[in-house]
Amino acid sequence: MKDDALLSPVQSPLLSSRAGNTIRHGYFTREGGVSDGIYRGLNVGLGSKDERASVEENRARVSGWFGTGPQKLATVNQVHSPDALIVDGNYDGARPPADALVTATPGLVIGVLSADCGPVLFADTEAGVIGAAHAGWKGALTGVLESTIEAMISLGARRAHIAASLGPSISRRNYEVGNEFVERFLEKDPAYAVFFTPSAREGHAMFDLPGLTTKRLTDAGVMAENLDLCTYADEERFFSYRRTTHRSEPDYGRQISAISIREA
Repeated sequence: MKDDALLSPVQSPLLSSRAGNTIRHGYFTREGGVSDGIYRGLNVGLGSKDERASVEENRARVSGWFGTGPQKLATVNQVHSPDALIVDGNYDGARPPADALVTATPGLVIGVLSADCGPVLFADTEAGVIGAAHAGWKGALTGVLESTIEAMISLGARRAHIAASLGPSISRRNYEVGNEFVERFLEKDPAYAVFFTPSAREGHAMFDLPGLTTKRLTDAGVMAENLDLCTYADEERFFSYRRTTHRSEPDYGRQISAISIREA
């Protein structure tokens, strides 16, 4: 059995129904990787303190699942920005600072890493344009989703034909924030109060990041779904920055969500 056959990424019903055999995508879990300890499984985070060889092997398994080599797996140095980059067949392996990638090049795999933030995969199968965005609270609030959509449109996608799917991210029930965090959102738009509910602790609230993400997507005019997979709650399948923080662990792994246009 090939090593990449051990991987079992989650599929999006929305993307699968619209894409047919045009694209391949997956929200990869911890399953099928070689990392040990707190990074157990498929840790693909080059910025983690995991063994570099293990991370590179894990990334090779992801690219292998798509039927290509690791040199065709494009990711970025994620900085919680609203910035989306377009990549093509000239991709050279660089990881510039940005939080989304868009391409119309078959055979190139684009992916984003996460460990509570929301990974969003996009596709306009009629135009043959795909995207991948890393949407934490800051990126979602400042426009990374909209930037991804605009970059796709610049390559020929049509807004009404774009489907977007939010993969594993932290859920409202596990995302407690302070009042100063809430105020930041209400200053942006008082209607964002709907994404906060009181918590058991005074001066705190529970934040619905997936709700905000999907609302921003639908407001941008694209079809959107939330797979409703909580990274914090499901330790067997997902890494979680917040879970690591609560346990005072020294570091954490990252999972990847990736998408590719099939070559003819």
